Amino acid sequence: MHVAVKLVNILRNKYMAALTGFVILMLFIDHNDIFVQLDRRRQLNELLASKRFYEQQIAQTKKNLSDLQNNSAALERYAREKYLLKKDNEDVFVVTPAKPQKK
Repeated sequence: MHVAVKLVNILRNKYMAALTGFVILMLFIDHNDIFVQLDRRRQLNELLASKRFYEQQIAQTKKNLSDLQNNSAALERYAREKYLLKKDNEDVFVVTPAKPQKK
């Protein structure tokens, strides 16, 4: 009972009532409430991870491009792997993994 009386006395103070109302308004009622802020933080983290991934992909692509422009062996290897090109005196066999049969 004594604790409830203290709580009522604190809330009767106009400054505490205004502060309590402001906190409730900012945390739960406002259109930028705490839940929206947490969701935006999660989206930001996802976008930053995506940005890091694409920056790594760009760096790898630039390295591959540099290799293809400066190294004829790399260009030949790329042509053989991607476009199945071959020399005149050789045969190319493409082996694909077998698909599992349905039972």
